[in-house]
Amino acid sequence: MNARSEPLIWLQLIAVGVLPLEALLLLLLLAGSDPGPLPALERLLCWGIGGLLPALLLWRRPADVWSLLLLQTPLRARRPLQQRLSALQESVVIRVGLVGGSGLLLGLLWWSDEHAAIAGQLSPLAASPRLVGLLLAALLLALMLWQWQQLLQSLWLLSRSPGALEAVKPMTTKELEAGRLCLGLPLLLLDPLPARVAGSRPQPRSTQPLGAEAALSMSESTNSKAETAQTPEPRPAAEAIASSGEAASLDLAKLEASETAATGSDRPNPAALGTSATDMEPIGQEPFSPAPTNSGPNNPEPTSAVLSSEEAGMVGASAERSSPNAPSSQDPMAVATTAVAPDPATNGDSND
Repeated sequence: MNARSEPLIWLQLIAVGVLPLEALLLLLLLAGSDPGPLPALERLLCWGIGGLLPALLLWRRPADVWSLLLLQTPLRARRPLQQRLSALQESVVIRVGLVGGSGLLLGLLWWSDEHAAIAGQLSPLAASPRLVGLLLAALLLALMLWQWQQLLQSLWLLSRSPGALEAVKPMTTKELEAGRLCLGLPLLLLDPLPARVAGSRPQPRSTQPLGAEAALSMSESTNSKAETAQTPEPRPAAEAIASSGEAASLDLAKLEASETAATGSDRPNPAALGTSATDMEPIGQEPFSPAPTNSGPNNPEPTSAVLSSEEAGMVGASAERSSPNAPSSQDPMAVATTAVAPDPATNGDSND
């Protein structure tokens, strides 16, 4: 049970900022007309209407703390805490503050009327009768006195301890109607503010274990990511063999083209030298002879004498292994030079 949980008490503190603005408005109202032959008497009459009479009324029936002058909390809808706080309004401190506020209003009215000429051009009541300005000033003084008492009551109630609130007997609806000045329409209903225990801090939420569905969804997502990250499947063996054969044929064609371009015009003409095709074969290599064909019943289809690129490569490799003195197959220029080198004996005979 704490008075600070009531939002309407905090709203009453708006008077701290509104009272200075109302004092400025009082100066503008008094600046609308020139003072009469007896300005002191006029000020006293204005203060008596707007400051003294309201003070006497509020002394007998203090302003209800749950009233905002135009709106109020319904009497039958008030909570027990609100009824206890209404009982604490009758305090000597509040009454003394009410009398002091009434005296301050008289001093404010006197000073504002003497210095009203400085705001003559800004007054909303320019060239208006003096009586109109004084009546409006008296009404404004009564409003300021009301707000002053509400401010004092709010500060007083907010400073009360929970023990003092529990010791007070709550006021009934009839007592509130007879002992409090409740002004405004009964339409103001505000929920109490959430109570905050001193020294308590919000605890962090503990991590809850994942359910079966959440774990299953996480595993599925992990598996899908792993499948996506896998390397593509290797191609079939037939496609790999075909691609290697094509690459070998392209390499052989490039080798023959390079040999032709490298030797060019430097290659001797076998016809001019009088040599045969057998004499121009590489040294240390056996002449190539096509495989014999067998047209017997076991081999109905004759074997072609033209070898594929892969079989030619295999034959050349076997020839290199059989003849250690043969040039390396990795050096195409050496092979080409060996292939075109003429037989010395034959060359000598032709020259003779």
